[in-house]
Amino acid sequence: MLRLSKKADYALMAMKHLAVKADVASVSAREIAEEYDIPIELLAKVLQRLARRGLLISHQGTRGGYRLSRATTAISVADIIEAIDGPLTVTACSTHDDQCGQFEKCNVRDPLWRIKDRIVAALAASSLAEIAAEPVDPTVTSVALTRGGHRL
Repeated sequence: MLRLSKKADYALMAMKHLAVKADVASVSAREIAEEYDIPIELLAKVLQRLARRGLLISHQGTRGGYRLSRATTAISVADIIEAIDGPLTVTACSTHDDQCGQFEKCNVRDPLWRIKDRIVAALAASSLAEIAAEPVDPTVTSVALTRGGHRL
């Protein structure tokens, strides 16, 4: 099953948050972590990796934080996922895998690589702007705001 890592999930959540808050000079890692109940240490590492890959700009100091490095239309979902998890793969082998005993005789390798290419193309064609335009599901917010049946 194709599945994103938890770090990639957090990266997408943080990037959407920053896209929605684009009018703010910068947003702190703590603000994002608290908003979505993400461990601050883990989110800080994710945000640093996104900054190193050129998707975010970080600002130091008391009013420091993060902001997007470019327009939401110029950042693809593939950019975000690959910044965190590296290149997408659907098989254990790579294009020239000398470690796989079935590499030369594998009858599904090439079709699976073509499927992977379609998935990557779809992710590359999906921009952060599209994700940011999706409304927040009110049931998710209301669940997050209640604990034990009581509104927080």
